[in-house]
Amino acid sequence: MICRLPKLVLATLSCLAVTFLPANAGQYDSQFRQFLSSEVAPAARQQGISQATLDRELKGLTPDTSLPGLVGPGGKGTPPKINFQAEFGSPSRYFRDSQFNALVPRGRSLMQKHAAVLSRIEAKYGVPSRIILAIWARESGYGGAKIPYDAIRVLATQAFMGQRPDFFKGELIAGLKILQNGDVSRQGMKSSWGGAMGQPQFLPSSFWKYAVDFDGDGKRNIWTSDIDTMASIAHYLSAHGWVADRDWGYEVHLPDNVSCTREGPDNRQKISDFVREGVKRVSGKPFPANEVNRPGNILLPAGRYGPAFIATENFYVIKDYNESDTYALFVGHLADRYGNNSGFVGDWKPMKETTRGAVRNLQQRLEGLGHDVGGADGLIGFKTRRSIGKDQEKNGFFATCWVG
Repeated sequence: MICRLPKLVLATLSCLAVTFLPANAGQYDSQFRQFLSSEVAPAARQQGISQATLDRELKGLTPDTSLPGLVGPGGKGTPPKINFQAEFGSPSRYFRDSQFNALVPRGRSLMQKHAAVLSRIEAKYGVPSRIILAIWARESGYGGAKIPYDAIRVLATQAFMGQRPDFFKGELIAGLKILQNGDVSRQGMKSSWGGAMGQPQFLPSSFWKYAVDFDGDGKRNIWTSDIDTMASIAHYLSAHGWVADRDWGYEVHLPDNVSCTREGPDNRQKISDFVREGVKRVSGKPFPANEVNRPGNILLPAGRYGPAFIATENFYVIKDYNESDTYALFVGHLADRYGNNSGFVGDWKPMKETTRGAVRNLQQRLEGLGHDVGGADGLIGFKTRRSIGKDQEKNGFFATCWVG
């Protein structure tokens, strides 16, 4: 996923430092104005933000203290504790048929409506239309989701009292540059509570790198232009290494002789080698001729308790958009369902519910045994899954690569 946290820019706020505060000023408003004038404004001016832009966009600005995860001025408070007792269950919860059945018809309609422009986008960036549409669907419901926050206020608040103040200060400055450049009005510059903007949910820094004007109106409009949104998503994926003539992956039957401990992009081998070991597509079709001599890797989001896949490097390009196996699999699966709207062949088997705390404890134990679990965070990524499997095999059990 794309990092979704924005940065702000301010000018010499001598005038802003004395700007009026509302009668019911909040407890941090005075400190916030000082922060804008002494820290943001000089940095913004150094990067070419005009005083007129700073005066216009920052006058009277107050922090939004309702945003989640704030810690206090300077980012020096105590971060909110992760609830490690939160329930942790099967990834199947992300793949309910009802979600896909709701998204597929609209995606097919948009694919027809924008067929000509999608053809041009695919020719330029090499990313299939169905992948572009699936990310658009996941990020903003094809633009239908409400994105209600004032991006500049969010970025400024996060820079002032969030957990990553330096990061957000940079995103704030990038956001001010967008307004100065005229791509969008302040009223139209809407974001999530984390500063991710518009239909593709770009941070301001990503906007500058990847947003494109594909409809030819002179503005990179990821807020209300379907065409610019789709092209910007394609540009992002292309810039992150999308391989034009490969799919994201294939659901497979993984025979018992192929251990789940071999999962992961660092264990890639030729797909033809997997075929020789008995790995077959669930569709019964052979792997495409252009794929068999190219690398792939095992992907088991729920270990042996769920469907199995051979993933290509493009799966991990989708993960660059949002760092989550379930996100990337959701996008790939939705893209497939624009064609044949059917679910996975492999079952999500019943499994015992656990907690993030229990998973973290298990990860710490595995680390103590010398396994690389990718960090004891209570989340079950591929390094944790295969470490579980290796420990199971070491103790004489058939590896499931899942808690339980």
